[in-house]
Amino acid sequence: MKRSLTSVATAVTLLTAGTHAAFAAEQLSVLHWWTSGGESKAIRVLKDDMSKQGYEWKDFAIAGGAGAAAMTALKTQVISGNAPSAAQIKGPLIQDWAEQGSLVTIDQAATDWKAHTPAQIDSAMRAGGHYVAAPFSVHRINWLWINKADLDKVGGTPPTTWPEFFALADKFRAAGITPVAHGGQPWQDMTIWETVVLSQGADFYRKALVDLDQKTLTSPQMVQVFETVQKIRTYFDKGYHGRDWNLATAMVISGSGGMQFMGDWAKGEFANANKKADVDYICAAAPGTSNAYTYTADAFVFFQQNGKKDATPGQLALARTIMSVDFQQQFSLYKGSIPVRLDVPMDKFDSCARKSRTDELATIKSGGFLPSLAFGELQSSVTAGAITDVVTNFMNSNEDAKEGVRKLAAAAKVK
Repeated sequence: MKRSLTSVATAVTLLTAGTHAAFAAEQLSVLHWWTSGGESKAIRVLKDDMSKQGYEWKDFAIAGGAGAAAMTALKTQVISGNAPSAAQIKGPLIQDWAEQGSLVTIDQAATDWKAHTPAQIDSAMRAGGHYVAAPFSVHRINWLWINKADLDKVGGTPPTTWPEFFALADKFRAAGITPVAHGGQPWQDMTIWETVVLSQGADFYRKALVDLDQKTLTSPQMVQVFETVQKIRTYFDKGYHGRDWNLATAMVISGSGGMQFMGDWAKGEFANANKKADVDYICAAAPGTSNAYTYTADAFVFFQQNGKKDATPGQLALARTIMSVDFQQQFSLYKGSIPVRLDVPMDKFDSCARKSRTDELATIKSGGFLPSLAFGELQSSVTAGAITDVVTNFMNSNEDAKEGVRKLAAAAKVK
């Protein structure tokens, strides 16, 4: 009897060990485009957390702001039957992949998400009533970053209107400082253009970019948007073409550039350079946008593995970890964002992040919390791409503002 019990115990031990080994051996292949200094530091937190839980992380990091190159690589992987365990995706693309039947649901990991997530973002994480994506954080797009030493040097203040902005830009230029640090890439061009659209008011933005209302798209106000963008362009340096965003941020960090229009992932670069908010740099809502908030919410979607319809243990563990309070806090501290979870304490965050949270909550109530077209939160990729082509072509030519508006209205009809 004793021998029998011993044999059973041994068998159970071996079975348990084998099960644990199989569990621990699950590999998580993860595709994303977080490759800059601050971004790499942030995603490393998740990699380390998953490694501690016994999972093997296989990193597919593909450089390229806004993820265009990563999306091309993802399509290739899925078509070839090598879909990653998880991939960084946002906005309508989440629904597109779900409609193709490529994703698994992660409801088991999402038991408290709805109660702690902004409704607009929570809804975007679902398809057919089921969670298929896990959100990381919220980035505000309509920021203006200013080098404080440069600002003090010219005796300026953060501009709240476009006339104030151009007056400050003139002071920077007179002092030998590049007024606007910019990278001439389509998504960066769109960041500026979209922010100027927002400066016309939340209702104007909604009619123009959410509803694609033709009357709004062809209005005198939209002509004014293009004229303002055209004037901003005159404050770039000659080497802006093709410059990566983080190199433009580095110009502001060093003081060779005075200002930059960029989402708050730029703050991750300032932090990585040991720069402090309100001491070394200023974060201000872009001119005319203090009562509005354009956002993008980074998320991972989870792909079927080996033809199985259900999420793997590793995928569920990854989703739970992403939405855990501790990870949400640490990730955003490195990334420059704010946690998507509204119950994460903000006491460890700087003044820029606390302002972002305050403005987020205020604009959710006022109706000024708006998804970003430039960062894939609005419209199909076809429509957004057509609009982006119009904007970036305008910003890299001598095209008349009225002609830009005419082309914009036509691009909005592309489906």
